[in-house]
Amino acid sequence: MAIFNYTALAADGRTTRGTIPADSRSAAIAAVLGQGLHPVQIQERAEAKPLNRSRALGRRGSVKRAQLEGFTRELSNLLAGGVPLARALELLRREALAPAPRQLWGAIHDDVVGGTALADALAKHPRVFSSIYVAMVRAGEAGGFLELVLAQIADFRTRERDLTGKVKAALVYPCVLIVLATGVLSFLLVFFIPTFSKMFHQLGGSLPALTLLILAVSHLVTRYGLLVLAVGIIGAVLLYRTAQSAAGRRGMEQLILHTPVLGRVVATFALVRFTRLLGALLGAGVPLVASLRVAREAIGNQTLADTVTAAIEQVQRGTALARSLGTGGGLLPSSVIEVIAIAEETGRLDKELVRLSNTYETELDRQLRMLVALVEPAMLFVMASLIGTIVIGMYLPIFSLEQMMK
Repeated sequence: MAIFNYTALAADGRTTRGTIPADSRSAAIAAVLGQGLHPVQIQERAEAKPLNRSRALGRRGSVKRAQLEGFTRELSNLLAGGVPLARALELLRREALAPAPRQLWGAIHDDVVGGTALADALAKHPRVFSSIYVAMVRAGEAGGFLELVLAQIADFRTRERDLTGKVKAALVYPCVLIVLATGVLSFLLVFFIPTFSKMFHQLGGSLPALTLLILAVSHLVTRYGLLVLAVGIIGAVLLYRTAQSAAGRRGMEQLILHTPVLGRVVATFALVRFTRLLGALLGAGVPLVASLRVAREAIGNQTLADTVTAAIEQVQRGTALARSLGTGGGLLPSSVIEVIAIAEETGRLDKELVRLSNTYETELDRQLRMLVALVEPAMLFVMASLIGTIVIGMYLPIFSLEQMMK
């Protein structure tokens, strides 16, 4: 049994402080209420800070995305059905099957019962609830339509998961081809070519330049394979660190954006995420500048996010959103800027942004299929060219020897 320090308000409005033994924080809150007091703050003695508590939750297991999405949708349904927030959180805690979400829902319930706003209670667990999630909940609490905001969050996360799944599925086949090509080339260089090398050494004579080049590469791989692998790993690490820096990241992003087909896919992906989140935030009642700042983080491309950064500064000076986004370029096409301008005039900005995100998601799906359709024959052509070059290089001396014998 733990000891809890409490601060409460008496019936006459006076502040009362004291300690109370209880098995849990919920029990301590009930005990304080039983004394006719209204709890303001209840904290266990030597209780860890919220960050440490969050780490303890992480050690017991993490809350999965599907569990968080289910929690959000169920909480929205309960609130829409008239169930009080504290009661709804308690029901979700009891229905949770895994220990990690059960403990997290219970911690949020205790904070809310203790007088903490739901958004503040969620903000104590940043590993589970993102800044986007907390910002939308805070807007819903302030506007009195929390159940609608939670439904929007659940829908947004579902569409975001589907969109990310499409991108990952499109990358599976090219990755398989790269792994297969690497395996075949390694086999040829390590096992196939050395057999021919011994035969050429026994026959003597001069070899074609292509054959000598292939033999040299095979010799390098077989004799210094570990060194080559180490150099490759070091190069990959250096490239990764360069990409983590601001200048290096922007350089790589510029290169990707100017790559045919791939650049369009990346830009469309950023556009879909930005417009969908901005529309959801505005629909939840979040102010425009705050919505832009949160939606900027969802773009995933610093070069394109710079457009939003510049737009935020102009919006703060009183410039219209469409005009602010149109001056940066790169993120939004001119047609989208025109739609946003009309939506601002008609007061339908949030709905039009969501509609645009759905429209361009369909376009993104088409672009992904086109990208895969182009990558597949390109990868097969590269594999066939490399393997064919090796085979031709190995058989050229044999053809030359046959002609000399004739």
